[in-house]
Amino acid sequence: MSVIKTAEELRSVYKAPLERAVLKQMSRLDKHAHAFLQRCPFVMIGSCAEGGRADVSPKGDQPGFVRALDDRTIAIPDRPGNNRLDTYENLLTNPNVGLIFLIPGMDETLRINGRAEIRTDPELLQMFEYDGRLPISVMVVTVEEVYLHCAKAFMRSGLWNPSTFIERSSFPSFGAMLKDQIRLEESAAEIDQNLAERYKATLY
Repeated sequence: MSVIKTAEELRSVYKAPLERAVLKQMSRLDKHAHAFLQRCPFVMIGSCAEGGRADVSPKGDQPGFVRALDDRTIAIPDRPGNNRLDTYENLLTNPNVGLIFLIPGMDETLRINGRAEIRTDPELLQMFEYDGRLPISVMVVTVEEVYLHCAKAFMRSGLWNPSTFIERSSFPSFGAMLKDQIRLEESAAEIDQNLAERYKATLY
């Protein structure tokens, strides 16, 4: 087995990128990036701790939940979750983030790289009020790179194609998996019921 260790070795295996793949990278949001964010209900956030531990965390909400404050700044509300805070703890020592935005049914994605900070300004929280509830905090990202990503990964995976969807009953429930993984005393059905009640009570 041969392990690639240098940029020169890497480029000896891969072709040079097409010119447009390089030129498409922008330093601010354009009209298409703004429109993408307005329709987007889901983003994946990649971060890395100072010591190198990496993490990717999903965020989902109503379409347009990520707000562009201007052409170089976006804001992402943080709703109630599991309180592990992997991403947020990473940001305290390394503010660099990589974001991938998805729109259901669309094979192309939007990518934004930048530097993030965690804010609790009352006016920011109020911007994301939903059904009388405010987010716990808001991640504000200063945009450094923004570009559209081609459709190949989604075309290969058929991610949005209903014919690729599994029957959920063909895979263990979340409760069943948790019970096996951390030896919980409750039955899988009880865990699933508790989760369903918690989701309903704390989604926002």
